Amino acid sequence: MSLFDDDRPQKPVVHEIGSDLSLLSVDELSSRIDLLEAEITRLKEERTRKSAGRLAAENLFRS
Repeated sequence: MSLFDDDRPQKPVVHEIGSDLSLLSVDELSSRIDLLEAEITRLKEERTRKSAGRLAAENLFRS
């Protein structure tokens, strides 16, 4: 183990929309892009799930 190893828990990566990006490294920017792309995918999946549920309910009441 090196003197520079840090055993403290790492803070989770978070991103605030509109925050200053000038102090971030390329690796940090890439990490945030990955985080945001995963969140976009999660949001789209939830939208699809809710749209399907809404369509099913509409079809039920039209019958």
